[in-house]
Amino acid sequence: MANIIAAIDFSDCSVNALEHAVSIASRGTLDVHMIWVNNPSLTKTTIYSDSSADLVDEIRSQFGKLVDKFSPMLPDSTIDFVIREGKVYREIIDEAKELESLCIVLGTHGASGFEQFWIGSNANKLISVAQCPVITLRAGIDAKLDMKIIVMPIDSTLDTRQKVPFTAYLARLFDAEIHVVSIYASKYKTLRRRVDEYTDQVCEYLEDEGIIFHRDVLSCDNLTIGTIDYAKRVKANLISIMTEQETSPYNLLLGPYAQQMVNNSPVPVLSINPFETMEISSR
Repeated sequence: MANIIAAIDFSDCSVNALEHAVSIASRGTLDVHMIWVNNPSLTKTTIYSDSSADLVDEIRSQFGKLVDKFSPMLPDSTIDFVIREGKVYREIIDEAKELESLCIVLGTHGASGFEQFWIGSNANKLISVAQCPVITLRAGIDAKLDMKIIVMPIDSTLDTRQKVPFTAYLARLFDAEIHVVSIYASKYKTLRRRVDEYTDQVCEYLEDEGIIFHRDVLSCDNLTIGTIDYAKRVKANLISIMTEQETSPYNLLLGPYAQQMVNNSPVPVLSINPFETMEISSR
């Protein structure tokens, strides 16, 4: 059965993300596979040594409580866990590869091991290398809200349309409406026409799939701020992006687009890595 990876460090933030994963899994009849990664450089303990007994016992006990809590919400699927050791982002990615997971769901501001993991460029490592979609939730986001409105910005890059099928899949699960937003980050008419053409193709796909959608246009200098402001205005429950977006001066100042979005969005963010990039990074 298809599954979702939920990365756990037992902070409120990661448990909140787990609730989001369970919500998706319950609608799609998917298994939930929780993962905790021991990073010896942080815990100073190797899980394969004798001194790790108390640590592993405690982790298993905490996982048991989560299984007991969320199992009733997944009557037609299962929720289980695995403990791995190494670099957090690499172990999560490897687990998702081995299980051929549908997506990865995790909180971005955990209070323990993930706190150091998510600071700086490390957050972008998992998102940019993962071969499946990644849904991230910042601390404080209410995962219990139904996914009713999804914002999906379309820009002039060739890869911008690759996020459409999985976004449509989520919309179908939740009977959600997708706001397809043509993003004009340039005044060049050629680029704007390209954005319009891509948006036409996306809307045609959604119409054929029977997905409810709304089409809109947004002109902005900073893609992150523009998209987030729009999402707030329409009270969106999810923003769907590609990890690579149009290049702008703001990317040079503030870092990669996906990292900006994950660090600043007040709603969950679905990040999808372009196919070509994923193939190269997996070699």
